[in-house]
Amino acid sequence: MALSEGQPAPDFVMASGDGSTVKLSDLRGKTVVLYFYPKDDTPGCTKEACSFRDHYDELKSLGVAVLGVSPDDAASHRKFAGKYSLPFPLLADEGAATATAYGVWVEKSMYGKKYMGVERTTFVIDGEGIIRRVFPKVKVEGHTEEVLEAVRGLAN
Repeated sequence: MALSEGQPAPDFVMASGDGSTVKLSDLRGKTVVLYFYPKDDTPGCTKEACSFRDHYDELKSLGVAVLGVSPDDAASHRKFAGKYSLPFPLLADEGAATATAYGVWVEKSMYGKKYMGVERTTFVIDGEGIIRRVFPKVKVEGHTEEVLEAVRGLAN
């Protein structure tokens, strides 16, 4: 079951594709856009990541940290981030513990086969570690603009 607005965001520690380790609680005081996506270098995930990249300067100017999360390993993230010049960390949720904690590791179905995977979801977390917005079952087109609007709303 996905988390809802007003709940504390579960803390996590994950390896980033750039070799660092990211801990959510270390980002207290900043707004965090935490977006979960299924797989590196696939069409929808690439479009979403590039949209966050293209709006990154504006997000950063608003004091926002952007973090992408998928079950891919750090080496895959490093390659993906390098290929598309992504300026924010991509976190390796191998084993899907963080996706499970956030309620976005779900049963999916493709061509009649059922499997577990990430449901594309974005969380906006305030500086106190509280979830302020949840965007479930994200449609990539126009999503970053929705996130920017939500972040601007928090600043007011």
